[in-house]
Amino acid sequence: MATLPSGTILSVATAFAAAKTVTGISNAAEAVVSCTAHGYSVGDIVQIYSGWGRLNRRAVKVKSVLTDSFVATDIDTTNTEFYPSGSGIGTVRKVTTFTQISKYLNPNSSGGDPKPVTVKFMDEDTETTLNDGFTAVSESFEIDADQFGTSAYNALRTLSDVQTDTLLKKTLKSGGIIYTPCTIALNENVKMGNSSIYTNMVSISGNGRITRYTA
Repeated sequence: MATLPSGTILSVATAFAAAKTVTGISNAAEAVVSCTAHGYSVGDIVQIYSGWGRLNRRAVKVKSVLTDSFVATDIDTTNTEFYPSGSGIGTVRKVTTFTQISKYLNPNSSGGDPKPVTVKFMDEDTETTLNDGFTAVSESFEIDADQFGTSAYNALRTLSDVQTDTLLKKTLKSGGIIYTPCTIALNENVKMGNSSIYTNMVSISGNGRITRYTA
């Protein structure tokens, strides 16, 4: 059944545990991440920094754990063209705090579209279109300017000031969750207009592939 966006809860990751070294990631339908004494639990959300571009910065839910490894839920790394064996090493860090962004309005998004390249070989009459990856994802929304001084406003301002990587979390009414790796920019200039409340604009710049989980 289709789901309407009204009721979607937005949160941003505002605190992470110290990063741990990833010594290997398997090529499997659900990747096994080798990380000595990681200390993670089932259901934890972690962000992986990997030599594999398609996995780098992605959010991952921990499915099962052993002392020195964990399984990444729904992260399929079987294609060795995208995930060359042995080159996925890097670091991983656990999200310890998500801060909810309440009283937001006018959400907008763009990007994620294919980047077509048209090629015509000299010995052929017909052009060929190739897909050269995808455009960067951008999102934006406004927040009630009266949130100034709240934990949500302060979190957005801090993330904007330091421009560090974070995760945008969307919790859908269905219970599904979407994680977007990103940086955040808060426009502290208060926007005003006729028949509208004072607002601040928040811009989201995606810097990795989204991860989506069902309820």
